[in-house]
Amino acid sequence: MGYIAKIHNMLAQKEISCAELTKEYLNRIESDNAALKAYVCVTADEALKTAEAVDKKIAAGEEIGLLEGVPMSLKDNMSTKGISTTCCSKILTGYKPIYDATVWELLKAQNAVMLGKTNMDEFAMGSSCETSYYGGAANPFNTNHVSGGSSGGAASAVSGNLAAYSLGSDTGGSIRQPASFCGVVGLKPTYGAVSRYGLIAYASSLDQIGPVAKTVEDAAIVFDAISKPDKRDSTCLGAKGGDTFSQLGNDIKGMKIGIAREYLDGVRDDVKEAVLAASEVYKSLGAEIVYFDLPVIKYALPVYYIIACAEASSNLGRYDGIRYGYKTEHYNGTHDMICRTRSEGFGEEVKRRILLGTYVLSAGYYDAYYKKATDLRGTIIRAFNDAFASCDVILAPTVPMTAFEKGHAVSDPIETYLTDICTVPVNIAGLPGVSVPCGFNSKGMPIGMQLIGRSFGEAQILNAAYHYQQAAPENFKDTKWGVKL
Repeated sequence: MGYIAKIHNMLAQKEISCAELTKEYLNRIESDNAALKAYVCVTADEALKTAEAVDKKIAAGEEIGLLEGVPMSLKDNMSTKGISTTCCSKILTGYKPIYDATVWELLKAQNAVMLGKTNMDEFAMGSSCETSYYGGAANPFNTNHVSGGSSGGAASAVSGNLAAYSLGSDTGGSIRQPASFCGVVGLKPTYGAVSRYGLIAYASSLDQIGPVAKTVEDAAIVFDAISKPDKRDSTCLGAKGGDTFSQLGNDIKGMKIGIAREYLDGVRDDVKEAVLAASEVYKSLGAEIVYFDLPVIKYALPVYYIIACAEASSNLGRYDGIRYGYKTEHYNGTHDMICRTRSEGFGEEVKRRILLGTYVLSAGYYDAYYKKATDLRGTIIRAFNDAFASCDVILAPTVPMTAFEKGHAVSDPIETYLTDICTVPVNIAGLPGVSVPCGFNSKGMPIGMQLIGRSFGEAQILNAAYHYQQAAPENFKDTKWGVKL
């Protein structure tokens, strides 16, 4: 049984009131968040108000939904009406949106209890959460290690039991990588399955919202709740293939699970061993393991950074100190004001990516970089389509390593960029991928594997992940932190 179902049963059977449960979570956030830095904004009043409404429904004998009254959190790049939304950047200090993101509208309508907004790399640009203006979130398995990025606060909150689940966003691995580092489940849905309306954009053709949860069941429940069509996002079709939660447990005998040899290149031995051990678990469950070549993924990282940075340079052009957010105090004229505001308001990593994106879009370099990257993107998409002709699901490491120590991203930024090597192909191709814990290294830090599916194949990869969770529950360890149910 997942955490969400456990909380639902406790509330429905009146073992605990929603107000009591919410206060317990808020108390633990107050005591533990100083060490974990999972939250950058706590919405206690909003949470307790919703909890009281849920308790009234239960007292009146009304049935409550699975997500009703369940304490959760949102990444700080999702719009929440009247509630601070900063993308963990100085340039959005004090910004409070006038509307809700679609995903929060959907969950709010189900009386989800939002505890607060979680920490992240500034504008989702980073792989450690350390580019956050507020300082990075810590890993609950070892607070001297990073939680991963960019949805580091979401993964830290869930792993540290400071939220039952959280919503993150994934542009090049920003849900799956921190989920791997923190030993939880992270789902990056198919591009277009979940509305991006209200998600403050990093790279619009790559961004996707998805759940971070303790178990596969929880991830499926949340995905089903947020994967609805939305006219306000022209790319959003909603989920296809029916309710994913109801399909967990479907037989996987005969399922062909593919392993691309290139995904194992350059991966640390402990990670490779854990992923190959997971393939043996699947064999024991009746699945067939198929090895194949996918040479084009070596182009995925440069293609990702060119496209993502190009789109970021455009999307972040709106932060000029005129319309909202931070504005420099001292300037001479409009041009100087904009230059100073952006120089002071953005962090170093964000400025680096804006400069790179502007460069690849500039006259004389557009064809050499951006156009070539978009052509290669089509090649990568076709390669994945060809791969699925011989297998149903692809198994790969989520990250080539386990969580590194704090400060490593500064001392070795190139290796930090390489942490995305296994995750970015999924975003480039617009496919669904789920990261699932599959072991631990010699220091007790979690190792994650990812299951990649066909477009709108969330039900299939979640079902495969569920079977692994049932067969290897020892890899889904809890931490010492937070609320214990």
